[in-house]
Amino acid sequence: MRRVLVIARVVWLDLLRRKDLYVMAILLLTLLFVLMSLNLFGLGAVVRYILDVGLLMAWLFALVLAVSLAGRQLPQEESRGTIFPLLAKPVTRAELLLGKWLGSWTSSVFAAFAFYLVIVLLTAFRGGAVNRPCLVQAFLLHAAALGLVSALALALSTRMTYGAAAAMTYVITGAAFFVAPAVPELLVREAGPSGAVLMALYYALPHLELFDLRQRLIHDWGAASWPDVAGIATYGAVWTAILLLLAWLAYRAKRFRRGTSA
Repeated sequence: MRRVLVIARVVWLDLLRRKDLYVMAILLLTLLFVLMSLNLFGLGAVVRYILDVGLLMAWLFALVLAVSLAGRQLPQEESRGTIFPLLAKPVTRAELLLGKWLGSWTSSVFAAFAFYLVIVLLTAFRGGAVNRPCLVQAFLLHAAALGLVSALALALSTRMTYGAAAAMTYVITGAAFFVAPAVPELLVREAGPSGAVLMALYYALPHLELFDLRQRLIHDWGAASWPDVAGIATYGAVWTAILLLLAWLAYRAKRFRRGTSA
């Protein structure tokens, strides 16, 4: 476990060196301060608008950070040639993958926490309030979704370049968010081979929409049932474990050569 934490620490240092977190924080702050200057619909509407757009940006920024971090770790090590001394040490490939995932996931979760904190503070500054139990649930499930996406990007990067892995992660994530939830409705109008394809997509894709509690938080519908939240978090953990297992199976027999491009 110590070696896993050391590898995760290297990912955290890489995040600070590249200043990705600072750029995204500045973008979110700029956006929300612009929203604070608007008073077109009255105080209540402005507060809801800040929550709506702010939480959407928090999801997008944290997702981009998770994909960027997890997707570039292995191709970056291979292109630099640092994969050779790394694996020459008493570090197994499973530990390498787990450390890279842990570092990428915790970094993106920390970024999401900073985004949520800014949103809540600015909402309070405008006189609004956020349901605290619902906020905690929304953040926890957001963190679980980031773990799943980080594992997906890492798994794809075991056999792809960084660009290809990131692009495929965005495509799969978009399909999981927007296509999978619409499959039951589409099945009413589709039959035969197309219906079978839709059903395959429905069961093959992770249902990331389950992790999104933004509307419940924005419209103050109250906290969800904690057993339901725990069930969704467990679902995310199972998917994450499956993707990390697939990453290990794809990476354990991989052969490296110097000069591999990322």
